[in-house]
Amino acid sequence: MITGFPPIIPDTPRLLILGSMPGEESLRLKQYYAHPRNAFWSIMGDIFNAGPAIPYSERIQRLRLNGVAVWDVLRQCERAGSLDTRIQAETEVPNDIASLLTCHATIQRVFFNGGKAAAGFRKYIEPVLPGSVRMRVVLTRLPSTSPAHARMTLERKRDVWRNALTANGEHGWHDRP
Repeated sequence: MITGFPPIIPDTPRLLILGSMPGEESLRLKQYYAHPRNAFWSIMGDIFNAGPAIPYSERIQRLRLNGVAVWDVLRQCERAGSLDTRIQAETEVPNDIASLLTCHATIQRVFFNGGKAAAGFRKYIEPVLPGSVRMRVVLTRLPSTSPAHARMTLERKRDVWRNALTANGEHGWHDRP
């Protein structure tokens, strides 16, 4: 079994970005989105000035200063390699995201870094969310920043992420191309 990381939680989080499970490079370095070809930090650099050129601890601090929380839907699973498609479904153990959202009422928007994170949330978290949280949060699936998601250019991913994270959305699920 592989085990993910604790969440990055600012004092007053306003949005939550959820991945599925850290890849091998991230686990090795003990850093979210550590694979050099993953677009996450490049996109965070564009939006929050938290790009890959600065030290990881500074990137985390800049996300916190902007009210950005980061976590993964899965706490544990078995997986060969780094691809979400290699996660063995019967081994998935979710994080307690419902409690996180309940305890942090300032989180108004939840973004999923790809389809696996969104599907895991729908399967494990959404059924146990209190009604007050369901009414409060906007859920948005964004294109994966993983290098495995090569159907979309970095520029297009950056535009979709920037538009989503800087816009005000309505309640419910939104899927971005």
